[in-house]
Amino acid sequence: MTDTGGGTGLPASVEAAWGLRERPAKGPKPGLSLDRIVDAAVAIAAAEGLGAVSMGRVAKELGASTMSLYRYVGAKDELYLLMQEDAMGPPPAAPPPGTGWREALSLWAWAQREVFHRNLWALRIPRSGPPATPNMVAWWERGLVALEGTGLDEGTKIAVILLVSGYVRNEATLMADLGAAVASSGVSAEEVMARTARTLRRLADPERFPSVARSLEAGVLDAVDEPDVDFSFGLRCVLDGVAGVVSSTAGRASAPR
Repeated sequence: MTDTGGGTGLPASVEAAWGLRERPAKGPKPGLSLDRIVDAAVAIAAAEGLGAVSMGRVAKELGASTMSLYRYVGAKDELYLLMQEDAMGPPPAAPPPGTGWREALSLWAWAQREVFHRNLWALRIPRSGPPATPNMVAWWERGLVALEGTGLDEGTKIAVILLVSGYVRNEATLMADLGAAVASSGVSAEEVMARTARTLRRLADPERFPSVARSLEAGVLDAVDEPDVDFSFGLRCVLDGVAGVVSSTAGRASAPR
């Protein structure tokens, strides 16, 4: 089993990710390494979903015994953490100097969304706490840097980062769920929406659900919107709210005492 003897309280594999200790050079099977274990787990998740990942399955892919993996990774939750670190990668380069907070945070959100859409399985990893690995902390740092100069206190900056990243994650999860539903139906997204609209028109009594009826009459379900358009609209609404907080903070700071 891995240990937490490095003085940080972190699993040995996470310490290795930070460069706080050497990764085991030799395991019970020649060529086995933490990198190979994580790569194999990510490949399984990408092909079959996160639910297909287990220590036994990863060991089988590597031609090793399940117990040999525990020299490098102490538990499946720890493996998930390292898989997420691999999938996220480092954040994009900082925008040019002078870029406003809103544009910088928008670029950060779009970049995060792109990563999630490339690795939809990562959305299924339970969130167990603040960022704890190098790439994840780097993404956190990049988001906070975008808010420098806004006048927001540090606690509010964290709240804004959680708000924006939560929106990104929720949108990506919704798109993944809808995509899976469409794929399992065997018909196009347009046909799925058309069937839903027909069903609601038949079942939703306009007297009981007048607002729903007006939406259906307006044809809101008759066309499939571009996901990028929907995401852009939602992000704009979120950032409008943040702008209100920034403006309010600036107003209080400039008010005469």
